[in-house]
Amino acid sequence: MLDERTIERIAEEVVRRLKESGAFPDAAPAAKEPPPAAEGADLASPEQKAIPLLENAADPEALLRMKKRTTARIGVGRSGPRLNTKTMLTLRADHAKARDAVFADVDPTLISRMGLFTVQTQCDNKDTYLTRPDLGRKLSDDAVRQLREKCISEPDVQIFASDGLSSTAIEANLERILPALTEGLQAKGLKLGTPFFVRFGRVGAEDHVAEVLKAKVVCVLIGERPGLATAESMSAYIVYDAHIGIPEAKRTVVSNIHKDGLTAVEAGAYITEVIEKILQQKKSGVDLVK
Repeated sequence: MLDERTIERIAEEVVRRLKESGAFPDAAPAAKEPPPAAEGADLASPEQKAIPLLENAADPEALLRMKKRTTARIGVGRSGPRLNTKTMLTLRADHAKARDAVFADVDPTLISRMGLFTVQTQCDNKDTYLTRPDLGRKLSDDAVRQLREKCISEPDVQIFASDGLSSTAIEANLERILPALTEGLQAKGLKLGTPFFVRFGRVGAEDHVAEVLKAKVVCVLIGERPGLATAESMSAYIVYDAHIGIPEAKRTVVSNIHKDGLTAVEAGAYITEVIEKILQQKKSGVDLVK
């Protein structure tokens, strides 16, 4: 039986011959750990994420152009078989932001500044909201009373905002999208309902709103489930002649509303056109003719 040292020598000789023949090129040197970010720098900021961590890229300029066009994690490099320390810390920072977006409440000063009043679903706290989606689709008795007292009845379009799964998305987009949307719809001569904010709301809450206010079209601006690319993504779910239990396929969705996707102002203008088309055709979702 060959001893351990003999086996090592045989292996070394095989590797040497393969290298000489060109069949086994020299392994690339291990990537160096990139320099640490400046003290206090936000690793999840766009500026930090724009810095390529891949050393010896074949086309550094092309890599920079690609990183400017996507939020995907490209050009992160590695340190041996593992992620760079900065990459790992950035992942953890993004994960923390996503958790904050879910568990935080929307700043009440924002709601007040926009002149909205707040109602709540049948969820009494965030834990109930996350574990009982069905209760997030139903308005509380107090919410129903407030809507009947404070809102215009039988509007052409009823718009409201809801925290959904990302309070961060509401804080990042609502002040820009709501004015653009309401002004666009008013310019088309449509009767708009009184806007408001729903706490602990799911998309299906718009069906209950439609029944209470007898609105032709309801549009909810809601925070979407955050990912590691962004926690600021909002969507607009639009439905015609809604009622509790309406199939999900009847909803028209405009998604990916955030500064690196469809910007809030652009989304407001686009949603205006979508709602006008829905009212003309008297249908939404899969029934809507593009």
